[in-house]
Amino acid sequence: MRSIQKINKKVTPKSNKSKLEEGVRYIVLKPAGYPLRSELNEYPEISEYKVFEFYAREQWNGLVAKSGDYLFDRRMFPDFAFEIVNVVPEGSFISHSTAFFIENMECDDLIPKIISDVDIKDVIGQDRAKRKCKLIMKYLDDPEGFGKWAPKNILFYGPSGTGKTMLAKALANDAQVPILPMKATQIIGEFVGDGARQIHQLYERAEDYAPCIIFIDELDAIGLDRRFQELRGDVIEIVNALLTEMDGIDEHKGVCTIAATNMVESIDAAVRSRFEEEIEFVKPDKKERLMILNSNISSFPIEIDGNFDIETLVEKTEGLSGRDLVEKILKNALHTAILEDSKVMNRHFEEACKKITSLNTPKNSDEGMYS
Repeated sequence: MRSIQKINKKVTPKSNKSKLEEGVRYIVLKPAGYPLRSELNEYPEISEYKVFEFYAREQWNGLVAKSGDYLFDRRMFPDFAFEIVNVVPEGSFISHSTAFFIENMECDDLIPKIISDVDIKDVIGQDRAKRKCKLIMKYLDDPEGFGKWAPKNILFYGPSGTGKTMLAKALANDAQVPILPMKATQIIGEFVGDGARQIHQLYERAEDYAPCIIFIDELDAIGLDRRFQELRGDVIEIVNALLTEMDGIDEHKGVCTIAATNMVESIDAAVRSRFEEEIEFVKPDKKERLMILNSNISSFPIEIDGNFDIETLVEKTEGLSGRDLVEKILKNALHTAILEDSKVMNRHFEEACKKITSLNTPKNSDEGMYS
């Protein structure tokens, strides 16, 4: 078991600090238990989150935090350990401004996701969306500098599997800010008022974590055109709550909302009007399909046959999204080859293409057959 060491105050930088040297901004802990256990050990339960956060800051101030390490309580429950699940910036020290989050508490859905292995440069294509992301990064780096001209509400739309969620996560990773992801379908509560409460809670929490990104996926689940809301009366209150937050009656400085949908035409006009920009995500063209295939094939765990013809595969996969290419073509071909104890060959890719063609051949013409 690794231990956290006190930071050496003599080497703590006083000027020109990098992001790693400025101290921990966000840390997610998971109760791990005692190293040794007896009948006398009492398992602590966190009853007041804000009180615990103050307690944690006071106790662990100055300690260097790294993912996978442990923080030990030295006061009320000596030697009880909390595992560090996520920390930003990685390897920096805990300060009196560090925000603490605990896994497996009621607030789990609103714990920011602060670790991602995707960068914007890893996203192939979608150049217009990438340019907008660069602007958002500048805003998140200096919210004060934008004033009323801040990029606040952006809508990503397009077929499923074209990288909307991936780019939002990559943006948060490159900007080194937390992202609060929420599927709109999960916001709809069992009781009246649940959904609206979750929306307001989401933005309140975002203000605590700012600068940060709110990512609302499947917006069409709640932002349905009002002509159809008689059929979905349970979402009216949620839409009103969302519009209130997006209107900025309470200014959310340093918070950028990105929403995503596959059905932009079904979004209510009042909801769409709140977005300063709608950015379309499109399926990859021939050049982009080649890049996606090359990038992912290079990580295959088994050998590719020397006669593999990637150009033919690019031609046969026209109309597929990036996710289709990876999940339905490459993964299918790879798994077939593994089961046969052979190299990955042209015929494996051909069989995968035939399967997806068969599955997606509609009885009636459907322009979104690969969505």
